[in-house]
Amino acid sequence: MLDTPPSISFSIASVPSSADASSRLAHRSVPCRRPRSGLYALCVKRVMDASLALLALLVLSPLLLVLALALAVDLRGNPFFVQTRIGRNLQPFSIVKFRTMNNERDAAGQLLPDDARVTRFGALLRSTSLDELPELVNVLLGQMSLIGPRPWIPEQMATFSLSTQRKRMSVRPGVSGLAQVFGRNNLTFRQRVCYDLVYQRHLSFLQDLRIVFFTFYKVLKREGIAQRPDALSHAAPKDPSTKGRRGNAPRPKSQGLDMK
Repeated sequence: MLDTPPSISFSIASVPSSADASSRLAHRSVPCRRPRSGLYALCVKRVMDASLALLALLVLSPLLLVLALALAVDLRGNPFFVQTRIGRNLQPFSIVKFRTMNNERDAAGQLLPDDARVTRFGALLRSTSLDELPELVNVLLGQMSLIGPRPWIPEQMATFSLSTQRKRMSVRPGVSGLAQVFGRNNLTFRQRVCYDLVYQRHLSFLQDLRIVFFTFYKVLKREGIAQRPDALSHAAPKDPSTKGRRGNAPRPKSQGLDMK
């Protein structure tokens, strides 16, 4: 049984720059709750991540090659998307994904909105989560885990207090996580943080195994793909008693991940 997550600090009134955030980390000691320090969390999880990522890359290499070539033709350029994300202990790293958008611009030279730049093939990759497969390289390099809080861009992380950032990123970010199982992009970022903190408190092999299973289930159902427009909203969650962890839709009782 998973208990209620700790309260979090959220503010969108002032978003510090990356330099400001780095300065605050260097000059301010922020106490944070460490994740569970059992044998699985300390070493077994990392060994399993590296082993499974290497195996998956070997097995899926023909598929990865076909997708890369198809995207190179479709986009007439580099099929890979590289972006700075915030990783464990707030250390930035470069995440690798398949590109799903072109670089088309309007008459003023500005990039078109994301929805207008997503190609048909890119939309297919997104709906099946195949665009995430290159992240296995990040897992192999130790920058990510198979299961953990999703890595966000610095601007998204900066909307939360430094204390909350450090609590959330005290573990490696994951390809999938508890928030992806319980709503994915249909959740606000505040709700996702609540799930991420609950995940850390109950980090275990069995929990990770359940999340892997239900991740495949969610991918097959193709739920929560589009980002909700008010994702960064600081409004109170719909279910204050659980600080928003139950999301914005009825919770399937058959998932086997009890969040009470």
